[in-house]
Amino acid sequence: MPLDQPALWAAMVAGCAGLSALLVFLLRPLLIRHLLARPNARSSHKVATPQGAGLAVTATVLIGCALAVLLWHPAPEPSLVPVLAIAVALTILGSLDDAHALPVSWRLIGQTLAALVMALSLPSGFQVFPDLLPLVAERALIVLGTVWFVNAVNFLDGLDWMTVAQVVPMTIGITALQALRAVPATVGLLALVLLGAVLGFAVFNKHPAKVFLGDAGSLPIGFCLAFMLIFVAKAHLAAALLLSLYTLADATLTLFRRIIDREPILSAHRTHFYQRAVVQGLRVPQVTARVFVLGLVLAGLAVATVLARSFLVDFLCLGLGLLATGLVLSALARGR
Repeated sequence: MPLDQPALWAAMVAGCAGLSALLVFLLRPLLIRHLLARPNARSSHKVATPQGAGLAVTATVLIGCALAVLLWHPAPEPSLVPVLAIAVALTILGSLDDAHALPVSWRLIGQTLAALVMALSLPSGFQVFPDLLPLVAERALIVLGTVWFVNAVNFLDGLDWMTVAQVVPMTIGITALQALRAVPATVGLLALVLLGAVLGFAVFNKHPAKVFLGDAGSLPIGFCLAFMLIFVAKAHLAAALLLSLYTLADATLTLFRRIIDREPILSAHRTHFYQRAVVQGLRVPQVTARVFVLGLVLAGLAVATVLARSFLVDFLCLGLGLLATGLVLSALARGR
């Protein structure tokens, strides 16, 4: 990938955004007929809305990556073929769940198999912590971490533009790290293509949304982000933690709170911080704007840690990131 031609990067993002928007537009009548999400007591929307736009996002990512590889011939490792194949499988799994709610066990088995295949497909000898963990132990942690991150992204896909507000800063941050040669070219390529695909979907997901991602989108998007964050962690652990901080914090703290309160953790609910904010009186755009700005701050801090390559800077940036995330979560919990 030509690192010195940002105009081509912009063209890729714009092209993928246009293609994604076109595919969503073409798919929407079909989604209305077959994948309509009707509001219920746990929903944040009040009008029946089609879901499954993740089909368009995944198709755009596949086409965008294929064209970019053909035109620019980036370094071959890590190969995107296994990742994209798994993303397609998760899109199918998510589509089935959108159409007819699948048992939780089926979804977890599918996600675990996807994470396992991805871990096994990583480059030979690839390790994030070569001096701390044996390869088998690290791959097991990668599988567990990937499954949790995929679910975290899925849990936080509950408001208009909510996933967009998380994905856009993360992919911009990863693209910036690729420009600094901190992560491989194919990882930066995937980030650019996913950024464009999500921006195209965002046109139709603006509040009040005309279409939702559905599990057909949140599962493969979470998986692709997890894959890229593994390589960010290999380059600089603090950067990976910062980029994923809000998503993991909201999902993990909510899970712990529900466990402490002895709530059934496998049942649907509306107690994530971003959902509580709406219940407490904040408008949907106010919530997603806060998450988006926080994401940009965290992405900036992540890039700063890679530029500085200093333990002190890592400590300071992680501290600032935790403080910013804590303030946003606290503000969301309070609502208006």
